[in-house]
Amino acid sequence: MRNPKIVVITAGLSEPSSTALLGERLADSALSRLEGTGLTAQVETISLRGLAHGIADYMTMGFPSGEVGSALDTVRSADAIIAVTPTFKAGYTGLFKSFWDLTDDDDLVGIPTIVAATGGTARHSLMIESSLRPLFAYLHADVVPTGVFAATDDFGADSSLQHRIDRAGLELAERIAWRSGATRAERAPSVEKETEPKAPSLAGGRGLPPLKVTPFDQLLNGEA
Repeated sequence: MRNPKIVVITAGLSEPSSTALLGERLADSALSRLEGTGLTAQVETISLRGLAHGIADYMTMGFPSGEVGSALDTVRSADAIIAVTPTFKAGYTGLFKSFWDLTDDDDLVGIPTIVAATGGTARHSLMIESSLRPLFAYLHADVVPTGVFAATDDFGADSSLQHRIDRAGLELAERIAWRSGATRAERAPSVEKETEPKAPSLAGGRGLPPLKVTPFDQLLNGEA
């Protein structure tokens, strides 16, 4: 069985980058969830910051440079994708979009994908649904249900960010395992489904009283 390859694409513009850190944490979570399935995934990271000139040349000249061509080949060989961008003007960055503009329409068909973003404030968190998910739906990627947005304040003691990371990592790992024919990915305690509360019992006079139904003709005659 061939070990799968997870490709992390980050569009962070600073160094060090919180965007790159989020991508790394998502990849680590997916790897940990794959333990016990018989799969040992490899992770390759593509930083778009270093490819900016090559991406612009490809878009204007019509042919890729060596590094951009290699990056596109890496995406085409991926078994799973983690795509992370900073938030600019309530959406993904131009650099991030330009890279995906260079891919063919069938490069990501059915590929398990996590979409994630960073931003200065949680007010931008809806860009996951308004910008990222439609883009990867167009590319026909298999986007996991949990998108991860990390505001600046989330990088710290807040455990809710790690909870979202672990949930997305599990969802990606389950899809990788299924596509590879391996056993189900391990579910971490932090992302266990909460037990739903039981409905109130109606036995013995407890719970809600029986519903009283009055026929419509009695209502018309004022007999209710």
